Amino acid sequence: MEGKTSNEVFNREKAEATVKELRQSFRAGKTKTYEWRAAQLEGIARLIKEKESEITQALRSDLAKPEMESYLHEISLAKSACLFALKNLKKWMKPEKVPAAITTFPSSAQIVSEPLGVVLVISAWNYPFLLSIDPVIGAIVAGNAVVLKPSEIAPATSELFAKILPEYVDSSSIKVVEGGVPETTALLEQKWDKIFYTGNGKVGRIVMAAAAKNLTPVSLELGGKSPVLVDSDVNLKVAVKRIAVGKWGCNNGQACIAPDYIITTKSFAPQLVEALKVTLERFYGKNPLESADLSRIVNLNHFKHLTDMLDEENVSDKIVCGGQTDEKQLKIAPTLLLDVPHDSLIMKNEIFGPLLPIVTVDKLEDSFEIINSMSKPLAAYVFTKNKKLEQEFLSNVSAGGILVNDVALHLANLYLPFGGVGESGIGAYHGKFSFDAFSHKKAVLSRGFAGEAGARYPPYTPEKQWILKGLINGSIVALFLALFKRF
Repeated sequence: MEGKTSNEVFNREKAEATVKELRQSFRAGKTKTYEWRAAQLEGIARLIKEKESEITQALRSDLAKPEMESYLHEISLAKSACLFALKNLKKWMKPEKVPAAITTFPSSAQIVSEPLGVVLVISAWNYPFLLSIDPVIGAIVAGNAVVLKPSEIAPATSELFAKILPEYVDSSSIKVVEGGVPETTALLEQKWDKIFYTGNGKVGRIVMAAAAKNLTPVSLELGGKSPVLVDSDVNLKVAVKRIAVGKWGCNNGQACIAPDYIITTKSFAPQLVEALKVTLERFYGKNPLESADLSRIVNLNHFKHLTDMLDEENVSDKIVCGGQTDEKQLKIAPTLLLDVPHDSLIMKNEIFGPLLPIVTVDKLEDSFEIINSMSKPLAAYVFTKNKKLEQEFLSNVSAGGILVNDVALHLANLYLPFGGVGESGIGAYHGKFSFDAFSHKKAVLSRGFAGEAGARYPPYTPEKQWILKGLINGSIVALFLALFKRF
């Protein structure tokens, strides 16, 4: 572990020494081998299995996260990512053969995936285990040395990583640095070969500006206001259960892909609201503040950020369900609001909590203008049986990912990329996309000494120009003349 102790501060010099050590380790070549990569993945798989109880306890301490939610949304997904990478590692590492062009005949061509080098992973607090270990798995599987900086806002999980990760992986090539803004700043002042950041757009801009000084590539996993379009033809009972568990069953709305607002028609809104009320009571009881199945708000600052949204003029009177708060426990009940003003804080900013506004329109096609008036979201959802509306949604809405008739499940498919577009992020990961995110695709063209085309060399004559133009245009006659005519 690298980080602060009672007598030690992780400053610029310490950060520089850490990067230097990792660069020496990377240059020695051990992280590039299949054996090293597989051994680290096996170590992480053992960590997940053997430390499940400790991970669950840390998530409970940081977020009061329910045990089932911790397992489903963090532990099991991390395990799946690790085992999927192990299963496919040899295939991913193998050079990809591609066709050679006629202009380079005879030759062979391939794409070789090589590790970028020494990379920095800065994690988020809302899924502090998964969003730390998942990109680290990607960095390892691609053959990099890596520093993990867990979020200080989830201190129990951060401390757990610093304590147990070195027991399961090669600590000369994989390090954990704990701390807050000063430590993160010290890390960002160093030269990295890739920075992978998960969090909000404000800090994402800081990360990108720091990376730009060294032309360091970045992946930014951010967020945004993820819309849910609900048609009147849906199976309402199923739809509201899926929306509810995707909103409040995902860290009580503190998730980057949680539904941020619903759009439906004015005529259908009363039925939708009533169905959501029934479902919320069934899921979380008559007093949701006492439910053990809801995470708490992460800290007082975020609690006040959310209550400020609720207390805003012309918003508080739009509450149609919930609205109860408990500052001492940092609990806010699942809250529905109907037709809040479009210029209110709750509609201008990503909510990242248990508040869910419902916006009504005369016809669903009007929703596209509302969605597209905002920044491109990380996710967008549509519930409908109408294939035409589904296709219009896919064609008109730009988002990191789209899910039809469900919420959030697309991130569990390791064959799909997970990432944003526009202000919701740069780059994608999961499965092979994680391998690619931390790899350089090196183009390799190989030729022998036969097949000399004399026409390519000066002095250039009209005949040579005719042959070369023909060769570039794919002429077999020109290829024959280029290879066999003597100049």
